[in-house]
Amino acid sequence: QVQLVEHGGGLAQAGGSLKLSCVASGRTIGHYPMGWFRQAPGKERELVAAINWTGGVTFYADSVKGRFTISRDNAENTVYLQMSSLKPEDTALYYCACAPRESNIALRAFDYQYWGQGTQVTVSS
Repeated sequence: QVQLVEHGGGLAQAGGSLKLSCVASGRTIGHYPMGWFRQAPGKERELVAAINWTGGVTFYADSVKGRFTISRDNAENTVYLQMSSLKPEDTALYYCACAPRESNIALRAFDYQYWGQGTQVTVSS
């Protein structure tokens, strides 16, 4: 079992920055692909960014490319999402997820077995 807890959400102004962290416990996540998803009210959950176990391969949704950066510190069992140039449309509940059954990078919600409870990000205009 892997437990994931997200930190760092909150209120930001448009153009501002926030850094989310996802701390894992129960098992080391050092060999697992990880991802950040978000879900806004009335919308489906979407993949924001994903990273392979080494950190050498990343994926970003077009809507956040160039503004968000996913990274990981396997020694700390933690994954990060640095969010810059925030927009009101980034407002959502952000989830961290772990895909232990995948060998490289995971791009579908179905690939992820473990999920955090989410942290709210609200961007004001």
